[in-house]
Amino acid sequence: MSKLQPQAILVLPHLRVQNANAISSPLTHGFPSITAFTGLMWALQRKLAQAQIPLQLLSVGVVCHHHQEQVTQGYVRTFNLTRNPVDKDGSTAAIVEEGRMHLQVSLIFAVAEKLPSGAASVVVQGGEDRMADWAAQVGEIAAQMRVAGGSLLPSRPVPGKKVRPWMALLPEDPDQRVQAFRQWRRQWLPGFALVGRDDLLADRLAHLRKKDGQASLLDAWLHASRFNHEALPDPDGKPALDGKVRWGDPLRAKGSGWTVPIPVGYAALSVSHDAGTVANARDMATPLRFVESIYSLGEWISPHRLNDLQQLLWRAEVDETKGLYRCRNDYQPKSALADGEGQDDGWDEEDDDYVDD
Repeated sequence: MSKLQPQAILVLPHLRVQNANAISSPLTHGFPSITAFTGLMWALQRKLAQAQIPLQLLSVGVVCHHHQEQVTQGYVRTFNLTRNPVDKDGSTAAIVEEGRMHLQVSLIFAVAEKLPSGAASVVVQGGEDRMADWAAQVGEIAAQMRVAGGSLLPSRPVPGKKVRPWMALLPEDPDQRVQAFRQWRRQWLPGFALVGRDDLLADRLAHLRKKDGQASLLDAWLHASRFNHEALPDPDGKPALDGKVRWGDPLRAKGSGWTVPIPVGYAALSVSHDAGTVANARDMATPLRFVESIYSLGEWISPHRLNDLQQLLWRAEVDETKGLYRCRNDYQPKSALADGEGQDDGWDEEDDDYVDD
C-alpha cells in the first residue's frame, strides 16, 4: 500500500458500462465487487506508467447512477444466458452461468504525483492546464479497458454535469477541502455511493448473541443479508384496536439505510507459492496464493450525505502475516460520532437543486 498522500482527485464521470460482471462473489450478486474497481485502478496505473503520466492512483470511490441486471422478470429471477457454439465434435457445449449487468458509474480516484529526484511538482496551484491534459489522456486510456469485465460505451451528455474526465487539486486547508468536496459531490447526483459498514456486522452479531451465545459472524452476516419479519409490538404498547398484528423487520426500520452484503477482499488458504511452481497459473511470473472471499456489509448512500472525500474512497490493505488482502473504507455513520460532531445533513443553502429525502 502506497504511503503517498493524495494531492488531487481524478474523476471519470458517468461511465456507461455494458455487460459488467454482476456476480461479485460465490455468495452475492447484483453489483460488481469493490475489488473489481481496485483491480481497474491498478491496471490503469500500469498503463499510465507506460504512457509516462506521472500519477500514482491511491484509492477509488464508486458512485452508481444507473444499474440494470440482465435477468428474467418475475417472482423468481434467473440470469439471461447465452448459448455457446457447439464443440468440435458437434455436441452441445456446457452452459456456464454468467451474470451480466449494464451500469452507469462515476469513478473517483485519489492521486499523487510521482516525481523524479529534484523535479518540481505540477499538481500545484496554477497547474490546471497540465492536469486537464492528464485527465484527457487517462480518459482515452480507460476507454480501451474493461470495467468489472464490461465494455465501456461513449458517454452521453448529461445536462448540468461533466461527462469528460477531470482533475482537481485537493486544498491543504481542511475547511477549504470540505468546501471543495461539497462542490464536487453535486456532480455525482443523482446517484448512490458504496461505503463500508463493518460496524453493522458487529452490531448484528451482538444482537444475535443475546439469544444464542454460539452465534458466529457468518450467522450475523446471513441474518443481516435478508429481511427477518416478525410480529411487531404496537408503538404505544397497547393491542391494536382492529385486532390485526403488524409484521416487519425490527432491525430494518424505515430510514435505517440501504444496506447490502458485499465481498471486501480475500483471505489466504495456503502459503505463497513461488512464481512458476503451480501448474496452469494465469501468470507464471507472479507468486501465487490460494484465497477465499471475505464478506462484510456495505451501504448505498447519496453523495450529498458524505462530508469528506475519505468517506467515499476505498483503499487496499495487505497483511501478509495473517494472509488478509482486503479493501477498507473510512465512512463513519452519524451515530458513531459523539453528538454528531463532524457531521451535518450534507446540505447548505447553495444545494437547492436537490430535494432531501
